[in-house]
Amino acid sequence: MNVRIEWTYKKPKGIETTFHSEEMSARLGILIAEDLDRTGRLKNLIFVDDLDRTWNLKELKQYMKGIETEPHNVVVYFDGGFDLNTKQSGLGCAVYYEQNKQNFRLRKNALVDELNTNNEAEYAALHLSLLELDLLGVHHLRVKFVGDSQVVINQLKGEWPCLEEELTKWADRIENKMDNMGIKPEYALISRKENREADRLASQALKGIEITSTSEIK
Repeated sequence: MNVRIEWTYKKPKGIETTFHSEEMSARLGILIAEDLDRTGRLKNLIFVDDLDRTWNLKELKQYMKGIETEPHNVVVYFDGGFDLNTKQSGLGCAVYYEQNKQNFRLRKNALVDELNTNNEAEYAALHLSLLELDLLGVHHLRVKFVGDSQVVINQLKGEWPCLEEELTKWADRIENKMDNMGIKPEYALISRKENREADRLASQALKGIEITSTSEIK
């Protein structure tokens, strides 16, 4: 979770001024706030997170301690592929997250028959990742979704219009699922080469190789 710090600084003669920080990780924000507090001249220090919730220092420290046992700092890589010959689609996603002060990677793929285009497969791969996040218990968090599909990323960001009926249905399904889970998405477009892991998972699904695994990253 990222936060901004807002605080009022009071000079010895009673003059006050208000400051706003840049966005930073919550852990760094807590360290800086504690350091600022040692001056003895702070008033009304609050944190504003990326869901526009406000916290005081005690509340944020308690929250951060509480989420240590839950998945957080989640980044999702997704990819989908459509085989014109078999009319099947391979979906792949790799989910990176922190839990109990350890780093983990979840890998999942799936083979599906009901799709008709590569763009649908890309949307379906992102939806697959949401189902995995739900199983992990990832709720009410900001999640970064990373993919190489310009169509999916730009349409979900609202930068491209969604004119095809099937893609509109997928976009609505994904946005509704995110709303129900309380996920605030952040999207990043990368090259196919950079998305190699998710691409390989999708390709393996098309070959009938099923992958479901979670491993700790040292």
